[in-house]
Amino acid sequence: MIDQDSYSAQDPLRHAHIPRRRWRIAWLLGIGVLVNFFDRVNLSVSHDSLIAAFGISDVAFGYLSSSYNWTYALCQLPIGVVLDKLGVRRVGRIGTFIWSAASFAASAAPNLNAFFGARLLLGVGESPTFPANSKAIGLWFPERERSFATSLNDSAAKFASAIGVPIIGIVLIHSGWRWSFAFTGAISFAYFLLFWRVYRDPDEDPELTEIERNYIEGRPVEDLAASLAAPDLGPDLNEDRQTPLGQLLSQRKVLGLALGFGAYNYVFFLLLYWLPAYLSSALHIDLLHSFLYTSVPWLLATATDLAIGGLLVDFLVQRGFSQSAVRRTVLIGGTAFGLGILGAVHAHSALQALIWITVSLSGLAAAAPVAWSLPSFIAHRPDVGKVGGIINFCGQVSGIAASILTGYLITARHSYSSAFAVAAGYLAIGIAAYIFLLGTIELPPLAPDAA
Repeated sequence: MIDQDSYSAQDPLRHAHIPRRRWRIAWLLGIGVLVNFFDRVNLSVSHDSLIAAFGISDVAFGYLSSSYNWTYALCQLPIGVVLDKLGVRRVGRIGTFIWSAASFAASAAPNLNAFFGARLLLGVGESPTFPANSKAIGLWFPERERSFATSLNDSAAKFASAIGVPIIGIVLIHSGWRWSFAFTGAISFAYFLLFWRVYRDPDEDPELTEIERNYIEGRPVEDLAASLAAPDLGPDLNEDRQTPLGQLLSQRKVLGLALGFGAYNYVFFLLLYWLPAYLSSALHIDLLHSFLYTSVPWLLATATDLAIGGLLVDFLVQRGFSQSAVRRTVLIGGTAFGLGILGAVHAHSALQALIWITVSLSGLAAAAPVAWSLPSFIAHRPDVGKVGGIINFCGQVSGIAASILTGYLITARHSYSSAFAVAAGYLAIGIAAYIFLLGTIELPPLAPDAA
């Protein structure tokens, strides 16, 4: 039972007027993810065109779709270290420029090797995106708002597929695959200019008020005058203390989050790269309708991402429910709904397949922003970038496996049933990792010499 009167006394900020400059950053990062996934989903839209243009098989397409994930995954652990040293602003500027250049390079690729190279470059450029966004959300938002702020980022990945597949598909049908990649390159470069102009960390933003800064840092607004008048006691020595990467890799919570997130990402990339082809070939739907039908589960996943993984989680936490219990419930429950992909194994119509895939993707989408918000809850501030890099590395390795293994399974069995069954098995392992390894969502104790 929650004592609402005592909670209101502990939370005087709920009814205070707080400036909302931090939400400008959340929307900026969300737009970046939207553009980012336009570049990624472009490959699945171009499946048939690329197979025809380069004379490749589904197995080769599986390797081609995974090429992006190879460099993306290899960059994750070093990116975490670089982010913690150089910050979101500088790393983000470099990354956005590289990924826009990679899209233009893909549109001009004269052969398959050059196209592979462009996709490898894209993985390098986009590798900082989610670790940087996770770190930025931790810097710009108090705990009570991080779930919705994170869901703006994560839902943009789903919304990009919902609107990107049909939009890019129309460009491809009317102008060819090269123009579809040039189209996403132009959008990416426009975002590079926007990010360069807008993004600042809180301590670099001249328009961030002290009231909002106190709110972000979790201090009551009423204490503003006292905090300004208080003597300067010097920096917190623990604030700059970083945990070695090897020690983070041995922590149970980090391992549990990485394994569970890897299971989520396996299904995500399976559907991201193969869903239009599945609807077109396995269910005998023409290319244009496969693009339109593909948008349905992604659109509903966008809604559950924002409504459950974002708004509902923050709503419950702000009303005094245990943040650990709320986040664990949504994380585990949403991932369990992902097992609905098993229903697609025996689907015999486009409607049946869409229903089961929508159930699966919507559940996973609700869990995803919770997972992405956790690095700032289970790691101290100097380590958030590295933990974000660790879980994204595991996720990208899973994405590589999903891309390649699916190509082999489709070629060998002429069916997507085995591919969906493997995905469900991995999800079961991920759910167990969340339950038994991640456990309670809380910061680890400081090392004895830092405590």
